[in-house]
Amino acid sequence: MSDTEATIGYGHVLEIALASAPSVFTYIRELTSATPPADADENEDASHMQSPNRRREYIANMSDAGEASFEMNYVAGSETDKFLRSIRGKKVISRQTFPNGVQFIYNALRSGYEQSVPLDGKQTATLTLKVSGDPHMTDPTAPRNLVAPAITGTAQVGVPLTVEPGDWAGAMSVTFQWQADAAGNGTFADITGATGETYVPVAADVGDDIRCVVTGANADFSTSVNTTETAAVIAAA
Repeated sequence: MSDTEATIGYGHVLEIALASAPSVFTYIRELTSATPPADADENEDASHMQSPNRRREYIANMSDAGEASFEMNYVAGSETDKFLRSIRGKKVISRQTFPNGVQFIYNALRSGYEQSVPLDGKQTATLTLKVSGDPHMTDPTAPRNLVAPAITGTAQVGVPLTVEPGDWAGAMSVTFQWQADAAGNGTFADITGATGETYVPVAADVGDDIRCVVTGANADFSTSVNTTETAAVIAAA
């Protein structure tokens, strides 16, 4: 018996572009739930006086891709909030990217954007898109970095540096490789064994710039992004 291939929805990404600028997508942040479009097929009664055995006959009619809905944490006045307010009455292109890199792309119009502000709970918002035409599902695509990874901490011997992995679309895993520029000429080399989210510089790193290569991967592709390097490592205090 084979193992299931089911996965959770963690890592699902929604991006929306105006149809008038189809290559410029806005990343919708803090998504908590996504319901993709669902087909509703219409069937036409084509029964007639000689339908066999007095059974009704049907023929296919139109199909409706319905609506897509998304729930998210609501941050009043955020870039996501401003953008979702701005698309009222405008044709848009929605791109949903699943963690395995498969994309669901479709034309749509906003049909609702509702906020909830409870007394004693988190603020949330629900976006509803009315799908127009035929949605397109792609084969798996390469992971894309949406928010660049970054290093936090002071570049000093014995002081931990931590990499924030950033946000990714189509990545089921994220891995790390720390590097040092020992020659000071922009040529970085892997630091042996430094593959965690945190790296603590050692005495041999003094004078070196440090960076981290962050790699997002799914079953078919991988994409690597370099952080901005730190200042040169200084000696321990």
